[in-house]
Amino acid sequence: MRPHTSILVLLAALWGVAGSTGALAQVAPTAAQAAQYIGLLGAAHRGDLAKLRSLLAAKPVLEVRDPQQRTPLHVATHARQRDAIRLLAAAGADPNALEYQQYDPVTIAAVADDEDTLALLLQLGASAKNITSPYEGTALIAAAHLGHAGVVRQLIAAGAPLDHVNNLHWTALIEAVVLGDGGARHTDIVRQLLAAGANPRLTDRSGHTPLQLAQARGFDAMVRLLQAAPVKP
Repeated sequence: MRPHTSILVLLAALWGVAGSTGALAQVAPTAAQAAQYIGLLGAAHRGDLAKLRSLLAAKPVLEVRDPQQRTPLHVATHARQRDAIRLLAAAGADPNALEYQQYDPVTIAAVADDEDTLALLLQLGASAKNITSPYEGTALIAAAHLGHAGVVRQLIAAGAPLDHVNNLHWTALIEAVVLGDGGARHTDIVRQLLAAGANPRLTDRSGHTPLQLAQARGFDAMVRLLQAAPVKP
């Protein structure tokens, strides 16, 4: 058997698992759902600031939920309505609330590669440390998986946990390799994570390190970065 063949077989199986859980992916409100929004949810999604101010003046329940348990702040984040986000946050909306799939506003912005909204949320007190998604991961893991290098930079600066292990037994560093494409964006993410102090010795469930996984996939630039990374106890 050629070197790394067993790892490649394992990766193929894991990619199948990840692909089969597509129903667990983050879902934004559909146009049909948004058309039914009223009150705070409707004003937040449309970015209707006059209506939003009027509603907030009456001190309403800020955590009103749609059928998918999205709050007005979730809805505004999906719609990139940053002025609405500011108004909701100033009124006391919870910036760390979770919807039905356990996504918070920070992870919503991270998955959408929406750096401006993410920066605003972090500025307003949202946390980069929340455990989110059905995978019990973090916004950092999601961004590393998707190759959102600018988002990763913000989340690292905001104190996101570098070595959190999700329920697939993957860290952000492992996901950048296993679910990345080996290109410039994912390689930059590996570089950022290592520079910030992510542990390259943490393994997947089968005991494979990020270096072994990168070697198995032929991601030479990642391999060089991981080989040069300081050895941690």
